[in-house]
Amino acid sequence: MPHKMTLTGSATGPLREYDRYVAFDMREKGSPSAPKGLKKSTFISYTVFVAKKAFNKTGLTKKSIMHEKILVQGEPTLDIPIDECPGEIGIICFQITVLPNKNDKEANESKDKKEAKQEVAATKQEEKQDSVSQPVATETKTIQPEAKETPVQEKKAAPQKKQLPTQPKGTQDVVNFDEITVPEAFLKTRPNPVKTEEVIEFVKRTGHLDKPLTIEKGSKVLKDGYRRYIVAKTVKMDKVPVVYEYQK
Repeated sequence: MPHKMTLTGSATGPLREYDRYVAFDMREKGSPSAPKGLKKSTFISYTVFVAKKAFNKTGLTKKSIMHEKILVQGEPTLDIPIDECPGEIGIICFQITVLPNKNDKEANESKDKKEAKQEVAATKQEEKQDSVSQPVATETKTIQPEAKETPVQEKKAAPQKKQLPTQPKGTQDVVNFDEITVPEAFLKTRPNPVKTEEVIEFVKRTGHLDKPLTIEKGSKVLKDGYRRYIVAKTVKMDKVPVVYEYQK
């Protein structure tokens, strides 16, 4: 009988597509306490292989698989080429399910409550303004109220200017992600999925990369920072911070 395995969690690296299947990396921590005399177990990294038809039925995408909690049921395999299986154990997936996230539900409920309170407060404020403006309109039938509204509207419009997001230290410029060219040497490598996940978590917290990419001035060929390039592609960044390496 084959050995069945069940994994729960989120993907720790970007989704990789092949001819008839997709693959992604996961990891699970070991038991918090080991028997006396034995060392504590650490986390184990897995590479999960799923048929494209089964994956498409879940509704997951390259971006959502990094955030959704999923359940994978399958069995281990040793027949996958090592370049396609960076994890310590390969898993042939027979069933994949998206699990509900309690935190998301609570966050959505709290947002709905806040929006409802803001709407009630806004309606009450409008009623107060109407009650104050009515006697003024009856006593002075002039165009003065309209003249007063224009500067107020201009003042309200002024703070709505968009501020540029902060960028990592040392950034020389911000360029369009699609303009960067990646050499073949980088494409043949695969960054460590654990370190890649750490950078993704940093972007979620701060809204920008931890370091700028290094590109060649003029040609915009990537010289350093392939891991951050992968992260920017995973979270779908339109623009990325860069430093220039001038041609010799």
